[in-house]
Amino acid sequence: MARRVFFSFHYKPDNWRASQVRNMGVIEGNAPVSDNDWETITRGGESVIQNWINGQLDGKSCTIVLIGSATAGRKWINYEIEKSWNGEKGVLEVISKPPAG
Repeated sequence: MARRVFFSFHYKPDNWRASQVRNMGVIEGNAPVSDNDWETITRGGESVIQNWINGQLDGKSCTIVLIGSATAGRKWINYEIEKSWNGEKGVLEVISKPPAG
């Protein structure tokens, strides 16, 4: 049975990392949110963001949290983890290092 996955990550610095994982082709039907879509969502305020997250989590069986250097303590990432945990979804953390160089 295929897992339906929600990705949680700090958008600005880690969007490209999330895109790499999604584009590997191992997770079907998980389309990334474009910069324009995310800007529209965030301009709507906290209730719009929360409703969007809730809608994205609906029907998902697990959440993958991509952890970068600035992920800890982010309000919405904490919300996504708590909502997933309380919804009895699997939660997997993936620690991401920036590329060397």
